[in-house]
This record gives sequence, C-alpha cells and structure tokens, in this order.
Amino acid sequence: MLRLMEEGGKVMSGLLERADGKISPMSAASDLTEATKLFSEIAQHWVADPGRLLEAQGELARNFMALGSASLQRLLGGAAPPVVEPEPGDNRFKDPDWSRNPYFDFWKQSYLITTRWLDDLLDRTEGLDERTRQRAEFYLKQVGSALSPSNFPLTNPEVLRETFATSGNNLVQGMANLVHDLEKSGDILSISQTDTEAFEVGRNIATSPGKVIFQNEILQLIQYAPTTESVYQRPLLIVPPWINKFYILDLGPQKSFIRFAVSKGFTVFVVSWVNPDTRLAHKTFEDYMTEGILSATDAVKRETASDKVNVIGYCVGGTLLGTTLAYLAARGDEPFASATFFAAQVDFTKAGDLMLFIDDAQLKALEEMMAERGYLDGSRMATVFNL
Repeated sequence: MLRLMEEGGKVMSGLLERADGKISPMSAASDLTEATKLFSEIAQHWVADPGRLLEAQGELARNFMALGSASLQRLLGGAAPPVVEPEPGDNRFKDPDWSRNPYFDFWKQSYLITTRWLDDLLDRTEGLDERTRQRAEFYLKQVGSALSPSNFPLTNPEVLRETFATSGNNLVQGMANLVHDLEKSGDILSISQTDTEAFEVGRNIATSPGKVIFQNEILQLIQYAPTTESVYQRPLLIVPPWINKFYILDLGPQKSFIRFAVSKGFTVFVVSWVNPDTRLAHKTFEDYMTEGILSATDAVKRETASDKVNVIGYCVGGTLLGTTLAYLAARGDEPFASATFFAAQVDFTKAGDLMLFIDDAQLKALEEMMAERGYLDGSRMATVFNL
C-alpha cells in the first residue's frame, strides 16, 4: 500500500507540474471541446421534444428496474436471465466472473444498458446531417469504451484477482508505468503500447543490407542489391510515408518486403525521409514531389542506366505518387514502367474516420499549430492514430 501511495504521489506530482506549466496531460482540449459541442447539439434536439425525451428516459428506467430486480434475485440465491448480454466477440467480458458473480454482472449489464441506450438515442436523433452524426458516433464510441467497467480495478474481476494474488504489486507496477510515460511525454501524454527497446537494428528492424547512394535536404535514397544470380533489368523504387519510417517494410526476415523483393531478383531503392524540423519549414508538398520522388527517380536511373523504373507508393507516399503521376502526365513524361499503391488514398471523398478530424475549424487549428514551428509534431499525429 505504501508503494502504491508513493507511485500515486509521483503521478500527481507529474500532473501538477504539467498544470503549472499550463500543459494539459492529454493535450486533447480541442477534441474535448468538439465532443462537448456535438453532445450539446444532440441534447438540444431531444430537449426540444419533451414527449420523445420522456419516452426514451422511460425505456432506460425500465431496463434498470429489470436489472435491479434480477440482481436482487441473484443475491438472494435465485436465478435470473440477463437483461442484456455482450455482443459475441466482446473480449472485455469473457472472464466467467462477469456473469457468474452478481456484483460484476451488475456492473457489466449497467454499462451495456447505458451505452446501447445512448447509441439508440443517437440513431433516433432527428435533424442531424450525416457528417455530424458520424462524428457523434465516433466520440460516443470513444467515451463509452473508456467508461467500461473493465477499465477500473474495483469493477474488473481479473484485476481484483491479480491484485490479491500479487498483494497489490500489479497496481504498483501500473502506477510506475504511468510515471514513466509522464516523464517521457512531451505536451501530449504518450501511453506506451510496446517495448521500444525490444527493437534492434539488423535483428528485427532494418534487417536488409543496403547503402545510401543519394541524398538531399529531405531524403536519403537507399539501394538494396538483389540476392539472385539473374537480375531484373528494371529497378524498383519504393516511396514510403513520412509518417512511418521506411523500415516498416524491412522488419525481421519473415516480415520484410524489401528482403522478398531482392530475393526475387529486383534491385530495390527505398526513400528514407528526413525527420522534419524548423530547417524544413519552408518545404511544401510540391517540394516533396520534385525533390522527393522525381529526384529519387533520376538518381535510380543514373545508378542503373535504366530508362524506366517500377515504383511503389505506400500510404501517404502513394498519395504523393498519385499526385506526381498526374503532374508527369500533364507534362508528357513517362519515367515509370509501372506504379503500385500500398494502402494509399488518392480519392478522399470517402476517407472513413479520417474525415472526422477534417473540417474548416480543424484545418485552421492545424495550420495555426504548424505555423508555430513549421511542421506538425509527430506526437500530435500519433494521438489521431490512437483514437
């Protein structure tokens, strides 16, 4: 208990330091404001129709009355069918005690009743445009997931069992992990999701041998030689995203596209984008096309004496490639024999959840944020991916 209090004190100290520095531990004020505005708008729709609101509240009350009756019956030693059950595949409640123990069963069903009622309430809200509805659904899902009883020690049977089994050391370790994350985070709390020290260059990341044959302000171009006797004359250029690193395509031997390509006889060239800082603040998307793909293509052609290049665009690297192809087509240039896209978007009219973060207000906020330094900090991009 003393160790738990000690680690908890460190957490509070870290949070207070951030508050004194006027830094939010989550730096999610804009997201919170956006969600609050959306939920307020939905609430106004229901307040404007008291009859429908009363009916909806009655449905919720009836479900909780049924749950209360069933829970009391079980506490008295009887049996009662569940009022609501988790969806198949909901692993949060797979532990037998979620159903076997009346206490945990009550928390589970209370949560499911409430979240499904809120989902239904949103579905029945009239007068919302499709974009507003989608954003509200997204935020409601995030809030609902965060409030699951599986996320709290006193309402999670697995956590409680582990707490008793380890005399609370699991909670101490959890607090220590949070302290570590607070200490290593910048202005945005970065929750550790993997052991970053587990990766070792040459063993399970960037495992293929290569050499840098060209570089400029925004990239280095790495060449990987084929490992076969017969070699394709036409080289392969890979344009990865600048959000991830090129070695996402070169992990362990069994997880390396680069190793696969050279084993098939291709001479492979991969762009490694420079991590941007204030020195690159003046660079634009056009520069990434001209100094990126086009400069890399020229370097590949010089190195191999090939008139044509096969090219792959991955993620936003594919978006850049699509733009480049349109630019080249307008000029009548054809340096590529083929173009392949990996997980790349060139039509953003139906961009999925990405569209939830893009509107005039969000774009204005991003532009103001980037104007401060001339680039978007990676931690802010990571926050979007973690939602």
